[in-house]
Amino acid sequence: MTIYTFSVITSNGFPYYHLKVKDAPNGIKLYLRFFDFTKEEVKPRSDFEIADSFDLNAGLVSALFKFARAMSKNIHILEFNSDEQANMQEDKSNYSGDVLVTCQTESFLFHKSVYAKIKLIYDILLSYKIPLESAIEILPVQEEKIYNILTDFDARSRVNEHKTQLKRLGSDFLKEMKTYGLREICITSFDLSPIMILSKKYSLDDVHGILRNIGNIPEIPPLNWVYRQSTFDGEEIWVYIYKSDVGPTIEGLFEPYLYLLICDFNSYLGEIPEVLGNKLNRILS
Repeated sequence: MTIYTFSVITSNGFPYYHLKVKDAPNGIKLYLRFFDFTKEEVKPRSDFEIADSFDLNAGLVSALFKFARAMSKNIHILEFNSDEQANMQEDKSNYSGDVLVTCQTESFLFHKSVYAKIKLIYDILLSYKIPLESAIEILPVQEEKIYNILTDFDARSRVNEHKTQLKRLGSDFLKEMKTYGLREICITSFDLSPIMILSKKYSLDDVHGILRNIGNIPEIPPLNWVYRQSTFDGEEIWVYIYKSDVGPTIEGLFEPYLYLLICDFNSYLGEIPEVLGNKLNRILS
Protein backbone atom coordinates (compact mmCIF):
# COMPACT_ATOMS: atom_id res chain seq x y z
CA MET A 1 0.00 0.00 0.00
CA THR A 2 1.36 3.39 -0.95
CA ILE A 3 -1.41 5.77 0.16
CA TYR A 4 -1.22 6.13 3.93
CA THR A 5 -3.87 8.69 4.91
CA PHE A 6 -6.98 10.17 3.32
CA SER A 7 -8.66 13.31 4.67
CA VAL A 8 -11.69 15.35 3.63
CA ILE A 9 -12.12 18.95 4.80
CA THR A 10 -13.69 22.16 3.53
CA SER A 11 -11.70 25.18 2.39
CA ASN A 12 -12.69 26.83 5.67
CA GLY A 13 -11.07 24.03 7.65
CA PHE A 14 -14.11 21.97 8.69
CA PRO A 15 -12.75 18.44 9.34
CA TYR A 16 -15.32 16.08 7.82
CA TYR A 17 -13.52 12.74 7.52
CA HIS A 18 -10.13 11.11 8.08
CA LEU A 19 -8.99 7.58 7.25
CA LYS A 20 -5.66 6.09 8.31
CA VAL A 21 -5.06 3.51 5.60
CA LYS A 22 -1.77 2.20 6.93
CA ASP A 23 1.14 3.30 9.12
CA ALA A 24 3.67 5.19 7.02
CA PRO A 25 7.26 3.88 6.99
CA ASN A 26 9.83 5.83 8.99
CA GLY A 27 12.75 7.69 7.48
CA ILE A 28 11.43 8.11 3.92
CA LYS A 29 10.21 11.03 1.84
CA LEU A 30 6.42 11.26 1.68
CA TYR A 31 4.14 13.57 -0.28
CA LEU A 32 1.04 15.29 1.08
CA ARG A 33 -1.08 15.70 -2.05
CA PHE A 34 -3.93 18.21 -2.31
CA PHE A 35 -7.05 17.80 -4.45
CA ASP A 36 -9.39 20.76 -4.85
CA PHE A 37 -13.10 20.14 -5.47
CA THR A 38 -14.47 23.58 -4.66
CA LYS A 39 -17.00 25.81 -6.37
CA GLU A 40 -15.19 29.03 -5.50
CA GLU A 41 -14.38 31.05 -8.60
CA VAL A 42 -10.73 31.63 -9.35
CA LYS A 43 -10.08 35.33 -8.86
CA PRO A 44 -7.51 37.26 -10.89
CA ARG A 45 -4.12 37.31 -9.28
CA SER A 46 -3.32 40.41 -7.29
CA ASP A 47 -0.02 42.14 -7.84
CA PHE A 48 1.45 42.04 -4.34
CA GLU A 49 4.22 44.39 -3.37
CA ILE A 50 7.46 42.60 -2.57
CA ALA A 51 7.08 43.27 1.14
CA ASP A 52 3.50 41.93 1.19
CA SER A 53 4.53 38.78 -0.67
CA PHE A 54 7.38 38.17 1.77
CA ASP A 55 5.10 38.62 4.78
CA LEU A 56 2.59 36.13 3.36
CA ASN A 57 5.28 33.55 2.62
CA ALA A 58 6.85 34.04 6.04
CA GLY A 59 3.55 33.34 7.77
CA LEU A 60 2.88 30.27 5.64
CA VAL A 61 6.36 28.81 6.14
CA SER A 62 6.27 29.42 9.89
CA ALA A 63 2.85 27.74 10.26
CA LEU A 64 3.90 24.73 8.16
CA PHE A 65 7.20 24.40 10.03
CA LYS A 66 5.48 24.37 13.43
CA PHE A 67 2.85 21.91 12.16
CA ALA A 68 5.50 19.53 10.77
CA ARG A 69 7.64 19.75 13.90
CA ALA A 70 4.63 18.92 16.06
CA MET A 71 4.23 15.73 13.99
CA SER A 72 7.98 14.94 14.15
CA LYS A 73 8.21 15.47 10.39
CA ASN A 74 10.41 17.59 8.15
CA ILE A 75 9.24 19.58 5.13
CA HIS A 76 11.81 19.89 2.35
CA ILE A 77 9.77 21.03 -0.67
CA LEU A 78 6.48 22.91 -1.05
CA GLU A 79 5.32 22.72 -4.66
CA PHE A 80 2.74 25.03 -6.19
CA ASN A 81 0.77 24.41 -9.39
CA SER A 82 1.65 27.07 -11.97
CA ASP A 83 -1.05 26.22 -14.51
CA GLU A 84 -2.80 29.04 -16.34
CA GLN A 85 -5.82 30.53 -14.59
CA ALA A 86 -8.06 29.56 -17.53
CA ASN A 87 -7.11 25.91 -17.18
CA MET A 88 -7.76 26.00 -13.46
CA GLN A 89 -11.19 27.49 -14.07
CA GLU A 90 -11.97 24.82 -16.64
CA ASP A 91 -10.92 22.05 -14.25
CA LYS A 92 -13.24 23.39 -11.54
CA SER A 93 -16.27 23.92 -13.74
CA ASN A 94 -17.78 20.51 -12.99
CA TYR A 95 -17.45 20.74 -9.21
CA SER A 96 -20.38 21.82 -7.11
CA GLY A 97 -19.19 21.94 -3.53
CA ASP A 98 -16.62 23.03 -1.00
CA VAL A 99 -14.43 19.93 -0.66
CA LEU A 100 -10.67 19.59 -0.23
CA VAL A 101 -9.04 16.16 -0.09
CA THR A 102 -5.50 15.46 1.11
CA CYS A 103 -3.55 12.21 0.91
CA GLN A 104 -0.21 11.26 2.41
CA THR A 105 1.48 9.01 -0.14
CA GLU A 106 4.72 7.64 -1.49
CA SER A 107 6.59 10.16 -3.62
CA PHE A 108 6.90 7.94 -6.70
CA LEU A 109 3.18 7.51 -7.43
CA PHE A 110 1.72 8.86 -10.69
CA HIS A 111 -0.13 11.97 -9.58
CA LYS A 112 -2.75 11.73 -12.36
CA SER A 113 -3.63 8.20 -11.26
CA VAL A 114 -3.91 9.20 -7.61
CA TYR A 115 -6.16 12.07 -8.71
CA ALA A 116 -8.31 9.62 -10.68
CA LYS A 117 -8.84 7.57 -7.51
CA ILE A 118 -9.72 10.64 -5.46
CA LYS A 119 -12.04 11.96 -8.19
CA LEU A 120 -13.84 8.60 -8.23
CA ILE A 121 -14.34 8.75 -4.44
CA TYR A 122 -15.58 12.32 -4.74
CA ASP A 123 -18.04 11.48 -7.51
CA ILE A 124 -19.61 8.39 -5.96
CA LEU A 125 -19.38 9.10 -2.22
CA LEU A 126 -18.75 12.78 -1.42
CA SER A 127 -20.46 14.98 -4.01
CA TYR A 128 -24.01 14.18 -2.87
CA LYS A 129 -23.13 14.93 0.79
CA ILE A 130 -22.41 18.60 0.15
CA PRO A 131 -22.55 20.77 2.25
CA LEU A 132 -20.24 18.71 4.43
CA GLU A 133 -20.88 20.78 7.56
CA SER A 134 -24.40 19.31 7.81
CA ALA A 135 -23.80 15.94 6.09
CA ILE A 136 -24.19 12.58 7.77
CA GLU A 137 -20.93 10.81 8.57
CA ILE A 138 -19.27 8.29 6.28
CA LEU A 139 -20.93 4.92 6.88
CA PRO A 140 -18.89 1.72 7.42
CA VAL A 141 -19.87 0.32 4.01
CA GLN A 142 -18.77 3.59 2.39
CA GLU A 143 -15.49 3.60 4.31
CA GLU A 144 -14.80 0.09 3.07
CA LYS A 145 -15.34 1.30 -0.51
CA ILE A 146 -12.95 4.22 0.03
CA TYR A 147 -10.35 1.85 1.48
CA ASN A 148 -10.73 -0.57 -1.43
CA ILE A 149 -10.29 2.18 -4.03
CA LEU A 150 -7.22 3.61 -2.32
CA THR A 151 -5.58 0.19 -1.92
CA ASP A 152 -6.40 -1.20 -5.40
CA PHE A 153 -8.59 -4.01 -4.07
CA ASP A 154 -9.92 -5.07 -7.49
CA ALA A 155 -6.49 -4.97 -9.14
CA ARG A 156 -4.99 -7.04 -6.33
CA SER A 157 -7.85 -9.53 -6.40
CA ARG A 158 -7.40 -10.19 -10.12
CA VAL A 159 -3.65 -10.71 -9.69
CA ASN A 160 -4.22 -13.08 -6.76
CA GLU A 161 -6.72 -15.10 -8.81
CA HIS A 162 -3.95 -15.84 -11.31
CA LYS A 163 -1.11 -16.08 -8.80
CA THR A 164 -0.02 -19.60 -9.76
CA GLN A 165 0.13 -18.81 -13.49
CA LEU A 166 1.92 -15.52 -12.89
CA LYS A 167 4.53 -17.05 -10.59
CA ARG A 168 5.18 -19.87 -13.06
CA LEU A 169 5.54 -17.43 -15.94
CA GLY A 170 7.84 -15.22 -13.90
CA SER A 171 10.09 -18.11 -12.87
CA ASP A 172 10.42 -19.44 -16.43
CA PHE A 173 10.92 -16.01 -17.98
CA LEU A 174 13.58 -14.97 -15.46
CA LYS A 175 15.55 -18.17 -16.02
CA GLU A 176 15.40 -17.67 -19.78
CA MET A 177 16.40 -14.00 -19.66
CA LYS A 178 18.96 -14.14 -16.85
CA THR A 179 21.83 -13.73 -19.32
CA TYR A 180 20.28 -10.41 -20.41
CA GLY A 181 20.59 -9.09 -16.86
CA LEU A 182 16.93 -9.42 -15.89
CA ARG A 183 16.69 -9.82 -12.09
CA GLU A 184 13.04 -9.41 -11.07
CA ILE A 185 9.54 -8.76 -12.38
CA CYS A 186 6.89 -6.85 -10.44
CA ILE A 187 3.25 -6.07 -11.22
CA THR A 188 1.91 -2.71 -10.05
CA SER A 189 -1.44 -0.94 -10.11
CA PHE A 190 -2.07 2.00 -12.46
CA ASP A 191 -0.60 4.51 -9.97
CA LEU A 192 2.62 2.43 -9.64
CA SER A 193 1.76 0.79 -6.31
CA PRO A 194 3.57 -2.60 -6.21
CA ILE A 195 1.16 -5.55 -6.00
CA MET A 196 3.14 -8.75 -6.65
CA ILE A 197 6.73 -9.80 -7.35
CA LEU A 198 7.19 -12.89 -9.52
CA SER A 199 10.36 -14.35 -7.96
CA LYS A 200 12.29 -14.19 -4.68
CA LYS A 201 15.16 -11.91 -5.70
CA TYR A 202 13.54 -8.88 -4.06
CA SER A 203 10.72 -8.27 -1.58
CA LEU A 204 7.90 -5.77 -2.05
CA ASP A 205 9.67 -3.51 0.47
CA ASP A 206 12.78 -3.69 -1.73
CA VAL A 207 10.72 -2.66 -4.76
CA HIS A 208 9.32 0.30 -2.80
CA GLY A 209 12.89 1.40 -2.06
CA ILE A 210 13.91 1.02 -5.72
CA LEU A 211 10.97 3.15 -6.87
CA ARG A 212 11.77 5.86 -4.30
CA ASN A 213 15.20 6.21 -5.91
CA ILE A 214 14.02 6.20 -9.51
CA GLY A 215 13.33 9.92 -10.06
CA ASN A 216 10.77 11.38 -12.41
CA ILE A 217 8.78 9.00 -14.65
CA PRO A 218 7.00 10.45 -17.70
CA GLU A 219 3.53 9.54 -18.92
CA ILE A 220 3.66 6.13 -20.63
CA PRO A 221 1.29 5.31 -23.53
CA PRO A 222 -0.41 1.87 -23.40
CA LEU A 223 1.75 -1.03 -24.67
CA ASN A 224 4.90 1.10 -24.42
CA TRP A 225 7.71 1.29 -21.91
CA VAL A 226 10.40 3.56 -20.50
CA TYR A 227 13.49 2.74 -18.50
CA ARG A 228 15.07 4.65 -15.65
CA GLN A 229 18.12 4.37 -13.44
CA SER A 230 17.74 3.55 -9.74
CA THR A 231 19.79 2.12 -6.87
CA PHE A 232 19.47 -0.76 -4.44
CA ASP A 233 21.85 -1.27 -1.51
CA GLY A 234 24.17 1.28 -3.08
CA GLU A 235 24.26 -0.54 -6.41
CA GLU A 236 23.06 1.07 -9.63
CA ILE A 237 20.31 -0.79 -11.47
CA TRP A 238 17.90 -0.17 -14.33
CA VAL A 239 14.13 -0.44 -14.17
CA TYR A 240 11.99 -0.92 -17.30
CA ILE A 241 8.36 0.16 -16.82
CA TYR A 242 5.82 -1.30 -19.26
CA LYS A 243 2.22 -0.04 -19.35
CA SER A 244 -0.35 -2.69 -20.19
CA ASP A 245 -3.80 -2.28 -21.73
CA VAL A 246 -5.50 -4.66 -19.27
CA GLY A 247 -6.81 -4.12 -15.77
CA PRO A 248 -9.99 -3.71 -13.74
CA THR A 249 -12.62 -1.05 -14.36
CA ILE A 250 -14.13 0.41 -11.18
CA GLU A 251 -17.26 2.57 -11.56
CA GLY A 252 -16.13 3.49 -15.08
CA LEU A 253 -12.46 4.12 -14.16
CA PHE A 254 -10.08 1.88 -16.13
CA GLU A 255 -6.95 0.99 -14.15
CA PRO A 256 -4.30 -0.65 -16.38
CA TYR A 257 -1.48 -2.64 -14.79
CA LEU A 258 2.17 -1.70 -15.12
CA TYR A 259 5.00 -4.23 -15.20
CA LEU A 260 8.45 -3.51 -13.75
CA LEU A 261 11.52 -5.30 -15.11
CA ILE A 262 14.42 -4.79 -12.69
CA CYS A 263 17.80 -5.36 -14.37
CA ASP A 264 21.55 -5.10 -14.05
CA PHE A 265 22.89 -1.64 -14.80
CA ASN A 266 23.37 -0.99 -18.54
CA SER A 267 21.37 -4.09 -19.48
CA TYR A 268 19.89 -4.02 -22.97
CA LEU A 269 16.51 -5.77 -23.09
CA GLY A 270 15.50 -4.91 -26.65
CA GLU A 271 11.95 -6.15 -27.21
CA ILE A 272 11.88 -8.21 -24.00
CA PRO A 273 9.48 -5.79 -22.18
CA GLU A 274 6.96 -6.16 -25.02
CA VAL A 275 7.31 -9.94 -25.09
CA LEU A 276 6.79 -10.19 -21.34
CA GLY A 277 3.96 -7.64 -21.44
CA ASN A 278 2.05 -9.70 -24.00
CA LYS A 279 2.43 -12.84 -21.89
CA LEU A 280 1.23 -11.09 -18.71
CA ASN A 281 -1.62 -9.39 -20.57
CA ARG A 282 -2.97 -12.74 -21.77
CA ILE A 283 -3.13 -13.98 -18.18
CA LEU A 284 -4.61 -10.83 -16.65
CA SER A 285 -7.03 -9.82 -19.43
